[in-house]
Amino acid sequence: MSPSACPLCALKPGQLLWSGVGIQVLAVTDSPFPGYTRVIWQDHVAEMTDLSDEQRQHLMAAVYLVEQTQREQLGTAKINLAQFGNQVPHLHWHIIPRWKDDPFFPDTAWSPAPERTAKQQQSWSSHEERLREQLSDYQQALRTALQARFIH
Repeated sequence: MSPSACPLCALKPGQLLWSGVGIQVLAVTDSPFPGYTRVIWQDHVAEMTDLSDEQRQHLMAAVYLVEQTQREQLGTAKINLAQFGNQVPHLHWHIIPRWKDDPFFPDTAWSPAPERTAKQQQSWSSHEERLREQLSDYQQALRTALQARFIH
């Protein structure tokens, strides 16, 4: 797949949080989960086993760092990690923060949203608003952690 045809190469404004050797870290801005982040291997490869052991360790260190920063900054109930690439042959990991009152919990982020009461919807709306106000702090903490870990 050419970079011009790849949706993971064609970044939208405000998506790129950090870029380093071999990886990019992106904010997923069109998600109902505040703080949803992707870690992308910059070269077009489809599978983790296309990478060397060292490259896999490097990539996963970034994934784990994003997870840890989400837990510390966003008060999550759970973090979902996913690596699919079924539609885009470009290795990437989804790091999705979850809360017990989010519209899909306890199901997956890709499940149909269950029916919710007005009170449940209002609870999540209030919580989501507070989380979105925290995003710039989360993103700055993430940049700082990535810079400290990967730039020596």
